[in-house]
Order: sequence, then C-alpha cells, then structure tokens
Amino acid sequence: MIRRKRSKSLWAPTVAGTGWGESTYAEMSWDKSRSAAFRWAMFGVVIGLVVALVAFAPAAWLARAVTSASNQRLLLADARGTVWNGSAVLVLTGGPDSRDASSLPGRLSWTLGLKGMGLELVARHACCLNGPVALQVKPGFGRMSVTLAPSPGWTGQWPSAWLGGLGTPWNTLQLGGAARLVSPGLTLESVQGRWRVQGRAEVELVGVSSRLATLDTLGSYVLTLSGDPAQGGVAQLRLATQEGALQLSGDGSWGPGGVRFRGEARAGTADEAALTNLLNIIGRREGARSVISIG
Repeated sequence: MIRRKRSKSLWAPTVAGTGWGESTYAEMSWDKSRSAAFRWAMFGVVIGLVVALVAFAPAAWLARAVTSASNQRLLLADARGTVWNGSAVLVLTGGPDSRDASSLPGRLSWTLGLKGMGLELVARHACCLNGPVALQVKPGFGRMSVTLAPSPGWTGQWPSAWLGGLGTPWNTLQLGGAARLVSPGLTLESVQGRWRVQGRAEVELVGVSSRLATLDTLGSYVLTLSGDPAQGGVAQLRLATQEGALQLSGDGSWGPGGVRFRGEARAGTADEAALTNLLNIIGRREGARSVISIG
C-alpha cells in the first residue's frame, strides 16, 4: 500500500499568495512607528509647556522670592506682568506679623534678560531712580555675584520716611529728608553662604529731621561702604557728619560674622535740650553723648 506524504511546500504558496506574513510585519512596523511618533509628540508638548512656563512666568513668582529672601521686610506688592518684564509697588514692612508698612509712590518696573554667563536686571522708578539702573547677576557652583553697574551722578534717592515701614525704632523716629545712593561700582558675592564686598558705595542722608526733635533739621550725613578682596571680603563701614546740630560718627565692618559697628551721637551745648529725647532713642546715654553699638 502506497502512502502519500503531504508536502510542506503546499503551505508556502498559500502564505505567499495571501501576503499574510508581509501584512503582519507591516502592521508591526506601523505600530512601532506610530508609538515613536506619539512619544516624540508628547516630548515636544512637554518642552513647549516648559518653555511657555519660563517665558510667561508671572511676576508674582519674583515677588514671592523677594519676600522670602528679605524675611518679609521688602515686598513687591501688586506685582504685574512676568518675571522678565513686570512692575510692582515697593513696600517696606517690619517683618512677619508686623502691622507697620510704608510704600513708595508710583511703580517700580523691570526687565530681566540674559547677558553673558548671567542675567541682567534693569530697573526704572520715576520717583526714586536716576534713569535705568542695571544689576548683573552671575550664578555659579556654590557662589553668586550681584554687581551694581556704575551710573553718572547718584543712583537712587528715597524719602527717609519710607524707613518707618520697618517698625521700631524707625516708626518712632519718623525721619524726614532723603537717603541718596552714590556708587562708582559695587559687587556683592556670596560664596557658600558668606558675602564678600568689592567696590564702594555711599549713602548720603540729606536734610534729616525727626519728630523727636524740635529743630527743623538735624543735619546731613554720609555712610560709606567699601570692600577689598585683599581684606578677605570684609567691608568697612564709616559714618561721618557733613553738617548739622546732631553730630554722628562711627566705624565698623560687614563680614562673615555680620555687621559690627561702634559709633556715637552728640549735640552741641546750645542744642542739647532740643535733642535729648532723640539721643535717648539712638543709643545708650553716657553723659552728653549717646553710644551706638551694633553686633
């Protein structure tokens, strides 16, 4: 009896004829291609969202950062616009839970952009800044530097009464006059949490007055801050009187250990009675003088 074996080759023409194998491979290839396209599309969406988030980051984010860094003593109130181009009202407060607050007139506006290896912040404030004022911020590994670019003449001028927002003793003194910043260039550098100063800045206190004195004006004064890298980043402070019935003087430093200052306030014999209350507030009385000690 002869048995016939079914040849395996009988199946091959069927598969080849129907194209089933080729169709399956095509579908698998299409699925992989579609999956890859979907992943790339999602990646593009995420990148787009990140770029949009950075480009249109609200100014309120910068306001919260300033509030946190200043321990709620400097506020950017009613912040509008974006981190890169915005405006706000500058407010000084006495810190957490303080009821004291004082704002400047008008709005501070700013633009923030890339410059070199860092950022440049250009600020404008009609009431208090002498034209555009530029701050250059350069981050690094464990360090950050902030440089105040030199400007012709004075950089900024603020009413002394603004300090009343900081609370005691400024709200008691209720100062009048103006505080003017003059600087040929100043750099503050933070290295592992410690600040170093390079350059020079002067704060001129012009036509100062106080409700604690019966005199119309107390005088004009200059507080100088100067730093030299050769001094290990420790900045020197010096307070001197330019003119006035109230004589202020003192020296100190600002370094890793914080601010240390020793000075004194005196009144001429003819004005001592008019300045007694003020001298009692400024520092510790020692006869005709009042000793000022910080740190």
